[in-house]
Amino acid sequence: MQKYCLALDLNNHPDLIAEYIEYHKNVWPEIQKSIKDSGITNLEIYNIGDRLFMIMETNADFSFAEKAKRDAENPKVQEWENLMWKFQKALPQAQSGEKWILMDKIFELK
Repeated sequence: MQKYCLALDLNNHPDLIAEYIEYHKNVWPEIQKSIKDSGITNLEIYNIGDRLFMIMETNADFSFAEKAKRDAENPKVQEWENLMWKFQKALPQAQSGEKWILMDKIFELK
């Protein structure tokens, strides 16, 4: 199992944040299927204010590049992603079109 942590911001407007949270209470089945089919075994998103934090657990074969390729070819995933841009705001260090940014682990209690 691999674990990845990613961050993203939301547009800082209470109504948009509330709507974003509502969408995630009922993520479309096609989106859930695409996540599972890519090798993601568990995915959690946390929110505070306009900040999002995602924890992904994947199987050993998971590839960000392969997931991006499959997502680009999936019209329903593209529809979801375009809808989510209404709420999301890229982090300052994001590349053009990039959403979730992979975080560096700096501490682990063992």
